[in-house]
Amino acid sequence: MPGRFVIANEAQLKVDDFGSSRRLSDPPSTGAKQLTVIEVNFDPGKGHNFHKHPDQEEVVLVLAGQIEQWIDREKRTLGPGDSAFIPPDVVHASFNVGDQPAKIAAILGPSVGPTGYEVVDVANDAPWNSLRK
Repeated sequence: MPGRFVIANEAQLKVDDFGSSRRLSDPPSTGAKQLTVIEVNFDPGKGHNFHKHPDQEEVVLVLAGQIEQWIDREKRTLGPGDSAFIPPDVVHASFNVGDQPAKIAAILGPSVGPTGYEVVDVANDAPWNSLRK
């Protein structure tokens, strides 16, 4: 098959402490080798704390809500249609700073490992553990 349709409500929903996510494309679900695409829903006041992807670049595309997006030590508030590019091995974080749910599409490439996604949590390391005080 030359491609695959992904129907959102048929993709497995994963509930996390920040909200929920669903893999729209990754090696297990579509056979993708270059792109991993994840829809991420953040509850108000929640987020994906400081982390990095050593061998993947990422685009964060805001689909709904207000996201406080960090790239290294710089932050911006992004709204629907805004995006951020994060090079490999650069620490970043995304937080819903609105009073409504927020949604992003995280697009990472290339796909790495069996799930297409690698992450290193640095939220408890300096200086990341003190940036949002």
